[in-house]
Amino acid sequence: MPLSPGQWQKALAADRLDAVYMLAGEQLLVLEAADALRARARELGYGEREVFDVGQHFDWNDLARAGASMSLFASRRLIDLRLPTGRPGIEGAKAITAFCADPPPDVTLLVTAMEWSSKHDGAWSRKLDASGTMVVFNAPRPGEWSSWIGARLASRGLSATPDAIALLAERVEGNLLAAAQEIDKLAVLHGEGRIDAAEMETLVADSARYDVFKLTDAAFLGDGARALRILAGLRSEGDELLALMGWLVNQLQLALRLANAQNFAAQAKTERLWQAREQLFRQALRRAPRDHWLQCLARASRIDRMVKGREAGNPWQEAERLIAAIAEPRAARALA
Repeated sequence: MPLSPGQWQKALAADRLDAVYMLAGEQLLVLEAADALRARARELGYGEREVFDVGQHFDWNDLARAGASMSLFASRRLIDLRLPTGRPGIEGAKAITAFCADPPPDVTLLVTAMEWSSKHDGAWSRKLDASGTMVVFNAPRPGEWSSWIGARLASRGLSATPDAIALLAERVEGNLLAAAQEIDKLAVLHGEGRIDAAEMETLVADSARYDVFKLTDAAFLGDGARALRILAGLRSEGDELLALMGWLVNQLQLALRLANAQNFAAQAKTERLWQAREQLFRQALRRAPRDHWLQCLARASRIDRMVKGREAGNPWQEAERLIAAIAEPRAARALA
């Protein structure tokens, strides 16, 4: 079973490396974990490193040859296999499985993948997990951001009040790279001591990256406050409401098709929804019946006419009411 990121830190402190490692998931976290493993390998006497970037025409025989070759300069070697998509293909799966079945002495294989989900999992990755160490790094979920930021601050020798952490979480708005960069900047600008909300406000730039995809996700998840904040951010950044409404209508139509389906799971499969989005819509449909989504679509159509000047009204205000109703169906009276 893959290790958790917390278990990974303990495993990294061991006095020997496993024969095989796989680090997969969120790019920033995978890159940092791989850097830490390479540094640990150097501490343990791994004097050679051979790098393979897996592309369309990669020769998987190179992996077997690298494992079998003798070291010229060091007794321990690290093979750094970079698998960006997390999909080795048939030949790659065979090559990795063969390496795991009979790993060469004094050689460690590091596989990194910047994309990973349950759909990537296969016999080859399960064999790798059984033979060595596998860690999947996921970006924090919305409710985990404060804990992640607090831990990240602590890793840089910093601390902050809960209000300051909440402020930073709001400013970066789910942008993992921006959060990491802001925390590194805080380490330079603030130094030792506890950061309060006022200091955080002064030191941290607004790195929120608003987009319509986050807007709809927050709304269908039932997080109305966040959805409305994203909508306000999009408006302040000059986004056109007509373009935003196109994707919102698309998602409302999807919700209606799922609501009309006799078999939700079968319809979700037809719509090619991955697991997280399937769960998102499943929860949304539990909050409201089919008629609610029809009303939301009717309101979206009215907003479209307002934007095009075919009907009087304030389209941004109506969009706020629509987002509130999607997030909390009990607020549907705002559609009246």
